[in-house]
Amino acid sequence: MTGPIVVTGGTGTLGRPVVEGLLRSGSTVRVASRRAHPDRDLAYQWAQVDYRSESSTRAAMASADTVVHCANSMRRVLDDQVVRAAVRAEVAHFVYISIVGIDRIPFRYYQNKLATERQLEASGMPYTILRATQFHDLAYQLVAALTKAWIAPLPAGWRVQPVEVGEVADRLVALARQPAAGRVPDFGGPEVRTLPELAASYRSSIGRSPRRVLALPFPGATSAALRHGANLTPDHAVGRVTFEQYLRQEPQ
Repeated sequence: MTGPIVVTGGTGTLGRPVVEGLLRSGSTVRVASRRAHPDRDLAYQWAQVDYRSESSTRAAMASADTVVHCANSMRRVLDDQVVRAAVRAEVAHFVYISIVGIDRIPFRYYQNKLATERQLEASGMPYTILRATQFHDLAYQLVAALTKAWIAPLPAGWRVQPVEVGEVADRLVALARQPAAGRVPDFGGPEVRTLPELAASYRSSIGRSPRRVLALPFPGATSAALRHGANLTPDHAVGRVTFEQYLRQEPQ
């Protein structure tokens, strides 16, 4: 490996620990970010990128051996641009973080992620795809928002398998330093939990009594898929940090 490892979204929730892990491993890292170079010394290279521009995106990948794509958008165009630019830059290994259940949950964002997986498979570029369950911070934000009122309106039957972002980042670092492996086994959190359980743990962590839960039967195909556990991967519960452990380390 002679060129840098480019991390798109290297200043984001997942990108930051990926960059830190790669630096600890001795890798040369280039962060691709929409932001301008910060006015301070960095331990890594910086490439300001406009993902709407193919030339800008490809320039950020110049001489790169590997791209770890952590930049996130609800719009499909960002992923499409990054993959096409990587192909034209002749990147030797493209590592993509995806989500468990995207082929079973008819949610637009998930459908976009699935389309990117298919694009990678057809690109001819060596790639690795890792699907993970939702991060702890997403579950935290959800139950924090839904338990503000005296009665917590929680979707009936939904379960989640939250995972620590740092553990997923460590897995991506390891994959980035290995040969391309196609789609690798899913990465799930250590426990499958109900939303009322997480809500009670959250309330306890901030020293408040549990809210009364109002289980609401959310309609639609996406809700039905979540009730049937399409977002879960219990056979790959490889994460170790539980939601309660996350709460103890998360500033309240």
